[in-house]
Amino acid sequence: MPLTDLSYDELMLYRPEFTAPADFDEFWRQTLAEARGHTAPPVAVPVADSLLSTVEVFDVRFPGWNGEPVAAWLLLPRGAEGSLPTIVKYIGYSGGRGLPTDHLVPPSAGYAHLVVDTRGQGHATPDHGVGGGTQWVEGFMTRGIEDPRHHYYRRLITDCVRAVDAARQLPRVDPDRIVVAGASQGGGLSLAVAGLAPELVAATLPDVPFLCDYRRGAEIAGMGPYVEVAEYLCRHSRNEVERTFATLGYFDGVHFARRATAPALFSVGLMDPICPPSTVFAAYNRYAGEDREITVWRFADHGGGYGDAVPVQLQWLRDHGLSPAQP
Repeated sequence: MPLTDLSYDELMLYRPEFTAPADFDEFWRQTLAEARGHTAPPVAVPVADSLLSTVEVFDVRFPGWNGEPVAAWLLLPRGAEGSLPTIVKYIGYSGGRGLPTDHLVPPSAGYAHLVVDTRGQGHATPDHGVGGGTQWVEGFMTRGIEDPRHHYYRRLITDCVRAVDAARQLPRVDPDRIVVAGASQGGGLSLAVAGLAPELVAATLPDVPFLCDYRRGAEIAGMGPYVEVAEYLCRHSRNEVERTFATLGYFDGVHFARRATAPALFSVGLMDPICPPSTVFAAYNRYAGEDREITVWRFADHGGGYGDAVPVQLQWLRDHGLSPAQP
């Protein structure tokens, strides 16, 4: 697990010069307007047999992309009073919302916690739209690669923004204290939501974020989902490199970071072979919000700080007035 990317000093200065597609903002304005046209409220059903004595669990459905139902868990600290700061969590690549018992730290710390399933990757939210051509490699990175309107991440990112819309309507949630968070793919998705709905996000916690600086990731990642892009270009589209990265530009965390203003705590592992640290710093160094920090785990792989990351994040939230103890 050696260092295979830039040095720390080089990473702090790494600002790749590439621009968003000319219609990036209009593309996302139209996409979200269409999704928000589906106005059905979220439905939260109590889970009576969760076996958890200190946490209340609700099985949630809310309208996502194209109004399709997206699953989530809402976990609340049992007995807490008033509206609570809320952590909306997005999941890493190839995972879904799992079980309520997988997500007990935030409600144990006093937060409301909305855990969003991942369409096509979890088991409770199918992805009905493959679309956009006939050639892709196994995985999700190149599904719909021939047209951004049909790309998989258009649907998933829309779901994630709609999750914040839904959270604001759920019981016990303080709509002014919503934090978007996640690791790896979940970190990239939290950046996307922070950039697309800055007025709705009080803070963001992109932990070893994926989905940033796609070209760099495809060029140097030794394993993981960025390799899917390199394999696609090798097998199917050797002469379509620029078109491929033009499509991916609509979903690049660097462009979302340029539009995000909420306080942000990033993290990075300098020995990460899946999300090379330069791809993380590409987004961090372009983040528009002035209140941004990054926790650097110098000898870490894609797990980042593992369990050590949790108290760092909880303390940071407390320092930013987002503790449940705050009025």
